[in-house]
Amino acid sequence: MAGVTDKPFRDLCRGFGAHWAVSEMVTSDQRLWHTDKSRLRLGHRQEGGVSWVQLAGAEPAMMADAARANAELGAQIIDINMGCPAKKVCNRAAGSALLRDEKLVADILEAVVSAVEVPVTLKIRLGWSPDEKNGARIAGIAEASGISLLTVHGRTRACRFTGSADYEGIRQVRQATSLPLLANGDIDSPATAARVLSLTGADGVMVGRAAQGRPWLPGQIDQFLETGVLAPDPDASAVIAMLYEHVQALHQYYGEFKGVRIARKHIGWTLDAWADARSLKSRFNTLEQPAAQLEFIRHLEGSRYAA
Repeated sequence: MAGVTDKPFRDLCRGFGAHWAVSEMVTSDQRLWHTDKSRLRLGHRQEGGVSWVQLAGAEPAMMADAARANAELGAQIIDINMGCPAKKVCNRAAGSALLRDEKLVADILEAVVSAVEVPVTLKIRLGWSPDEKNGARIAGIAEASGISLLTVHGRTRACRFTGSADYEGIRQVRQATSLPLLANGDIDSPATAARVLSLTGADGVMVGRAAQGRPWLPGQIDQFLETGVLAPDPDASAVIAMLYEHVQALHQYYGEFKGVRIARKHIGWTLDAWADARSLKSRFNTLEQPAAQLEFIRHLEGSRYAA
């Protein structure tokens, strides 16, 4: 979820009742931390809730050093990414590419756990490909290495985001470890979350792409799983107020130039729920000034909200 789960978006999800919100990936190569992008992702002490930072890398000592540095900067949980299927990550033998080298997995996990006093968590996929599923073995390695929690996405790296999540595969990983386990993949509603917990035996769920444009979804799921009460989606007026707050936060966080451009994708995901979404997004994407974006949002009341 790089480029999605930035601080303004995490704050938004928490405002709707999300229990936890994990940061975007941070590279373990500290030589690259001088960029504005990395600087913003390392502001752990400004986090509005638990600061759970996700690290990407493939070299044990470098990962350990990066974990230690993030903890010193205020990170309260370190998450190791071994699930990202993106080419630019896998081409560096990081993300889900690591699943092909179980010895390296063990070395990285042991190095990071030994380097910090905060909890270390791990996110994986079921394996590299449908013919190379080793999620259960990775879970065993994680447990032996001192990992505190495991998240499993129900696809292999080769599947990327095609097809349907394999909840039976997650159940098999669940049976292989006593670690707290979160199920991930295609969880797009409270009812689906409850079904996935039943099918997999997982202890909780992690929501990704389904929250794009619906930052209230994680909070809805939390409430439904805890109380059985299904909270309604916010109405048009509430969504418009949310968009206004979100765009203001993006302008402030990134500065006006970047904030205007980053707002386009976030607002576009939510505008998909409007009847004339294509036209609205096209108009919004031409706006170059913060004030114009906010004025556009103020006038959304005149458009039909189709959700």
